Amino acid sequence: MLHNHKKIEKNSILLLVLTLVAISIGGLVEIVPLFRIETTIEKVSGMRPLTPLELVGQQIYIRENCSSCHSQQIRPLRDEVERYGHYSLAAESMYDHPFLWGSKRIGPDLARVGGKYSDEWHTAHLTRPRDMVPESIMPSYRFMMNNAADVLNIKKLLKTYRMVGVPYTDEMVESAYGDAMAQANVDSDPSGLNARYGAKVNIRNFDGQKNFVSEMDALVAYLQTLGTLADIKNYQLQEKK
Repeated sequence: MLHNHKKIEKNSILLLVLTLVAISIGGLVEIVPLFRIETTIEKVSGMRPLTPLELVGQQIYIRENCSSCHSQQIRPLRDEVERYGHYSLAAESMYDHPFLWGSKRIGPDLARVGGKYSDEWHTAHLTRPRDMVPESIMPSYRFMMNNAADVLNIKKLLKTYRMVGVPYTDEMVESAYGDAMAQANVDSDPSGLNARYGAKVNIRNFDGQKNFVSEMDALVAYLQTLGTLADIKNYQLQEKK
């Protein structure tokens, strides 16, 4: 075996050809599945595009580089599933641009954090992390309470996401500003927002400040959706059949 390997190393043309063959095979293995992307995304009900307010929250999450310390990917390993819940599905990231799977877990995985804690807990944790988790090394994001969420340009953001395949309709784009303001206002009429994004949209004052839609509102609204959209129970039943 080693003798044959020496022949390859001494013959530059043969080495080049075999290298190209190896690279071609590796490339095909990675590229071909992308042309059959519909076969790699599980059929799971409940998924929808983020609402305008949630999308602003996701942009803040990206801006603050939260994915450098928190993953959003639960692997199908027993210890992870027991701690965080059902392993992550490809469908749950289908509308994310970019994907926010992360590569480290300095803090806990957030793939299924939605609904696990109250809005008050998230607001207090983001404002004074050590008050809620004494061993936390997360910096304070108190400033978000005073920063207005950037909802004035949300229509442009929805149009951009639609260009890369997120199914925002013309009605969603045109109603983006109103929907963002309505989601953070408990006194608003939710009928239009629910008609466009479903009845399970969280509509409330997330950070406790009345008459002001802050970055904290947007970020908490986004966090409260994580892991709550896909109908995992029905998916598990389909797996068993």
